[in-house]
Amino acid sequence: MKKKLYNVAIAGATGVVGKEFLRILEERNFPVGELRLLASERSAGTRVDFKGKDEPVRLLDEETFEGIDIGLFSPGASVSAKYAPKAGAAGCIVIDNTSQFRMDPEVPLVVPEVNPRDIAQYTKRNIIANPNCSTIQMVVALKPIHDKYKIKRIVVSTYQSVSGAGKEAMEELSEQVRSLFNMRSVEPKVFQHQIAFNCLPQIDSFLDNGYTKEEMKMVNETVKIFGDASVKVTATTVRVPVFVGHSEAVNIETEKPIDPEDVKKLLSKSEGITVVDEPKKGFYPMPVDIAGQDDVYVGRIRRDDTVENGLNMWIVADNLRKGAALNAVQIAELLVRDYI
Repeated sequence: MKKKLYNVAIAGATGVVGKEFLRILEERNFPVGELRLLASERSAGTRVDFKGKDEPVRLLDEETFEGIDIGLFSPGASVSAKYAPKAGAAGCIVIDNTSQFRMDPEVPLVVPEVNPRDIAQYTKRNIIANPNCSTIQMVVALKPIHDKYKIKRIVVSTYQSVSGAGKEAMEELSEQVRSLFNMRSVEPKVFQHQIAFNCLPQIDSFLDNGYTKEEMKMVNETVKIFGDASVKVTATTVRVPVFVGHSEAVNIETEKPIDPEDVKKLLSKSEGITVVDEPKKGFYPMPVDIAGQDDVYVGRIRRDDTVENGLNMWIVADNLRKGAALNAVQIAELLVRDYI
């Protein structure tokens, strides 16, 4: 007999994504039975509101997953590496928002609008991976195009907000702006360089091939999610002084002839996508407008005449919602609807 309520644990409950988990579970009326909020020693003992009730934050340890059905994880990759397998062994299905398991061949990497059937593979380890925030919004926008026109190559440049680097990064941007307006010097701590009024062409560490880990995440995750190794992807990821919302300039080349107006109609009918594309009137997606929104927003759709079947577009989404917490909760919704 199917359950009416599901016991849910949130690992990393006091972080920016953890708080978004709580907000979205409440907004979408997810059938939560018992709720366990888990965090490090620094946050254990605090209390967090959920549906008007003060919920205690407990210390994340090996015993905290007994009797839990679903674990929403965003505690950092090293913590997930330690605790997600233990949670899975205890019968908890983990939806992990860190990078730890994304390329594990036994762990499905899922975006519900793109590859929902891959969720069925969770039984191998009781873990489902949530993709990188920038990957999620891009594949949501590109999957309908890939299905109809067959994408050969993707060139993406990202403009990623500081919230993608966590609460301390958001605080650093705020502090630097205040300091600079008051003629005080700034001392970067979270980022390697000043982030206020600046753009940093580095997200994560550099690899031997000259790309950053963040850039290669987009390359490798896109191929895994599409299930198509023939798609070639190259990425440049940039951190910008925006609090919430990642933007991407995306150029694609397709096998079949592609028409911008047809693409606009196709995306307008696709799940999880809003097209905002009247540039002459000043209407196009911007982070300041999409913060707090669930959809992936697409605009500036136009032909690239330098290749036979080329298209440019601009993609914007709330990285804390669709890029992280919302995607995970949508996976949980499919789990309880179809699998558990």
